[in-house]
Amino acid sequence: MEWFRTNQLDIMLVLIGVCGAITCSGLFTHASKIRRLSLFLMGASATILLIADRNAYIYRGDVSETGYWMVRICNFLVFFLTAAIVHTFNMYLTDLVQTYGEAAKVPWPLRINEIIIIIANVLIIISQFTGLYYTFDAHNNYQRSDLFIIGYIIPLCVFVMQFYIILQYRKKLPKLLFISLSLFTVTPVIASIAQFYFYGLSLINLTIVGLVVMLRICELVSTRRNLDRAKQREIELLRQEKQTMRTLIEQTAYALAETIDMKDNYTHGHSTRVAAYAEMIAKELGWSGEQRKNLSYIALLHDVGKIGIPAEIINKDSRLTDEEYAVIKTHPVLGFQILSKINKFPDLSIGAHYHHERYDGKGYPDGLKGKDIPEIARIIAVADAYDAMTSKRSYRDALPQQIVRAEVEKGIGTQFDPDFARIMLKLIDQDTEYKMREI
Repeated sequence: MEWFRTNQLDIMLVLIGVCGAITCSGLFTHASKIRRLSLFLMGASATILLIADRNAYIYRGDVSETGYWMVRICNFLVFFLTAAIVHTFNMYLTDLVQTYGEAAKVPWPLRINEIIIIIANVLIIISQFTGLYYTFDAHNNYQRSDLFIIGYIIPLCVFVMQFYIILQYRKKLPKLLFISLSLFTVTPVIASIAQFYFYGLSLINLTIVGLVVMLRICELVSTRRNLDRAKQREIELLRQEKQTMRTLIEQTAYALAETIDMKDNYTHGHSTRVAAYAEMIAKELGWSGEQRKNLSYIALLHDVGKIGIPAEIINKDSRLTDEEYAVIKTHPVLGFQILSKINKFPDLSIGAHYHHERYDGKGYPDGLKGKDIPEIARIIAVADAYDAMTSKRSYRDALPQQIVRAEVEKGIGTQFDPDFARIMLKLIDQDTEYKMREI
C-alpha cells in the first residue's frame, strides 16, 4: 500500500488520460441514444472526478487562498461527481434492461435509485454548509466528520439495487456485459470497505474511474460482437434466400420442362435426361458443381420454344412435310425470345437458341460454325442427340447402343464438337448394360 500511496497521483494522471480519450467515443457507439448519452456523461464525470480528486490531494495543506478554494471545490466535485456516475450508470442499466430484457417499464429498484440519488445530491450540498460529511482544519486538510459514513451507505444502497436488477436479467444480457455490470456494482463496495481502513488513499474514486473505462471497453467489444453476429445472420439470411431462389428456379424449371415434354406423347422426360447427360459431360470436363448446376438448368429448358409449336405437328406419327419441318425449326428462336426476358440469368437462353447448330455450320437457326457456337450449346447438342437416338419416337423405337455409338462417332467434327462427342463416346463405352438411357 505504501507504493500505491506514493504513486497515487501518477496513477490518477494515467487514468485521467485514458478515461478522457474514451469519453467522446461513447457518443459514437452503436447503441440507443440514452445509452450513448449515459456512456458520455459517465466518462466525462469520471474524468473530471479524477482531476478534482488529484487536485484535492495536491492542494491539501496549502494555506494559500488558492489552496483554500481548491480543496473545497475539488472535494465537493468528488462527492457530487461520484453520485453523478452512479446516476448515469443507473440510466445506462435502465436502457440495457429495456433493450435486452425487453422490460415494458423501468424496474422499480431503478426508479427507487433515482430518488436515492436525488437525496444523495441534496445531502452533498447541505454538507458544504454543515460539515455533514467532512470539514477542513486551519491548514486546509480534509477531515472526516462523524456522519461521513452516510456518504458511503447511500451509494452502497444504489449498487445493491442495481446488482439485484443485473442478477434478475442475467440470462438476457450478453455474457461480457453481465460480467462488467456485476463488477461495476460489486467492486466499489469492496473498495469502500478497503478505503475505510486505508485512510488517505483514493481507492473508491480510482476504482470507479477504472470501472468506467472497463465498461466502455466491454461495450465496444460487445457492440463489435453484436455487429459480427448481425453480419453473420445477414449472411445466413442471404444464403438461405439464395438457396430458396435456387430451389424456386429449379422447381419452376422442372415444372416448365415437364409441361414442354407433355406436349409430345413420345418424349416424356426428355428435357430431364438431356440435363443429366449435359451434366455428365461437364463433370468429365472438370467443371465445378455450380457450373454444372447452371448448365443443368439451361439444358432443362432447351426445348422451351416447343410451347409455341402446334401439338398436331409435334405428335404427328408420320414424316413431317417441308412446311411442318419449317415450323418445327422455329422453336429455338421462340425459346430464345421466352428465356431472354429472364435477365437475372442471361445464359439461360443460350441452350434454347443454339442447341440445333452444327459444328460444320449446317445447323439452324443462325448457321453458326465450330467455336462460334457457345460451348454450352455444343454440350447440349451432343446430349440432345444421344437422348433422341436412345428414346422411342412416334416413327421408330429406341436405337441399339452400337448404332447410337456409331452415329455419335460419325458426327465428330460435323454435327458435334469433337471434344464433347468423344466424352459422350467414353460415357457410352462405360455403359456396358445400356442403362444410361434410363436416367
